[in-house]
Amino acid sequence: MLRAGEDYLEAILSIEKKQGHGGVRITDVAHNLSVTKPSVIRSIKALMKDGYVNQEAYGDIYLTEKGRLKASQVLSRHTTIRKFLIDVLGVEEEQADRDACKIEHVVSSETMEKLSSFVAEEEGKRG
Repeated sequence: MLRAGEDYLEAILSIEKKQGHGGVRITDVAHNLSVTKPSVIRSIKALMKDGYVNQEAYGDIYLTEKGRLKASQVLSRHTTIRKFLIDVLGVEEEQADRDACKIEHVVSSETMEKLSSFVAEEEGKRG
């Protein structure tokens, strides 16, 4: 999956969590990602074709089981990398968020597993 697709899935999941329910509007995704509505519509069509989301004509967007799993994985990578950058390296929050968004798409599984373990150990020490 391309980085943009992962960003859209992550945005949909994040918006769902903020709203407290499923079903996300195109407008909300566009605002979250700072893109145009036509860009969202094009990406949603591609995600629907690949089985990651469902959307009735002009309706809300819903993650499929496949989409929710992928979105959760991307969000988890983002959160872990962001924590590492802030808590361990002392990177400012906004910069850490931007960097985590870039790194989450290219980091290997092996590196991500070790980074996750490290962050969990550090949290345990602080706990």
